[in-house]
Amino acid sequence: MDPVTAAAAAAVALVVKGALESAGQEAGRSGWSGGTRLIERVRARFRGDGEAVDALDRVEQSPDDTAAQEQLQRMLLAHMLRDRDFESDIRRQVDEAVAAQRGRAQVNAALIKNAQVFNEKVEIQGDWNIS
Repeated sequence: MDPVTAAAAAAVALVVKGALESAGQEAGRSGWSGGTRLIERVRARFRGDGEAVDALDRVEQSPDDTAAQEQLQRMLLAHMLRDRDFESDIRRQVDEAVAAQRGRAQVNAALIKNAQVFNEKVEIQGDWNIS
């Protein structure tokens, strides 16, 4: 995957995260609070492009809709390829989000040993180091 496409895909994931956070479903779970800022930046760039605005609106209203996410990624990629300043801005915001994820809580054997078990969905992301 080329770097611009990867940045567009990451930006869509952050838009989804921002939409979930603004809906209160994920509030407080992120170390990065730029989701709303990213959505505002994308919306400003999409102004005048009804199809692109519709794609963004669909993702904001239904963050789990993969077809809407794919459409938004296509729109975002097209705008990034046409406007290098916009591309740079999106890449910078994606890099900020990645940097915010570093330094999050570490899980080790002692923590797992003393953990309480519960029956809810658990999602784990990031780098894994087993030692």
